[in-house]
Amino acid sequence: MSIAGDARFWDRSSRKYALSTVADQAGYERTLDRTRALLGPGDRVLELGCGTGTTALRLAGDVPDYCATDISAEMIRIANERYAADPAPTLTFRTATAEALAPDAPPFNAVLGFNYLHLVRDLPGTLRRIHDLLAADGLFISKTPCVGEMNPLIRLALPVMRAIGQAPYAGVFRAVELNRQISAAGFDILAIENHATRGNDNRPYIVARKSRG
Repeated sequence: MSIAGDARFWDRSSRKYALSTVADQAGYERTLDRTRALLGPGDRVLELGCGTGTTALRLAGDVPDYCATDISAEMIRIANERYAADPAPTLTFRTATAEALAPDAPPFNAVLGFNYLHLVRDLPGTLRRIHDLLAADGLFISKTPCVGEMNPLIRLALPVMRAIGQAPYAGVFRAVELNRQISAAGFDILAIENHATRGNDNRPYIVARKSRG
């Protein structure tokens, strides 16, 4: 399945995705609160892989400029439906990837990627692109499933599900590898946290700053 195939998968899944509930609501609220505390009142924020806009609609009111993007046009269409029902004046939704954003656009103070990095096909390239999109000392804030540390049955099932069109691309890496990739892309990791209510859901919340070096 190609990137275009991934987009079609998410287009097909968009309505079902929009109706799904958060498995760990308390953990999700902790992530929102922590992220909100890291954003400044004058920040320009970019969210990658925003899905149907739930997180963007919760966070956009705290900053003057919030751009939320997703590879799936259907996900963005649903996000805009939600926006119409409950507008957030500082928020815009776009169908785009990090790589497709204009390189000469004003830099962002923060880039967010929740449940996102395991879905990109070129992790090192995407992280470098995020680095380029950030202003000096800008923050990259992510919460990423580390599939390499999850149930082995999930890892075995993924290739089969992809082959029959029942799953998008998903990278299999462990937390230590993810941290190494983020550092190699030019970031200083400031914090690694577990926001799961019970135990460890293998989705580390990582705060990284664009390195000055």
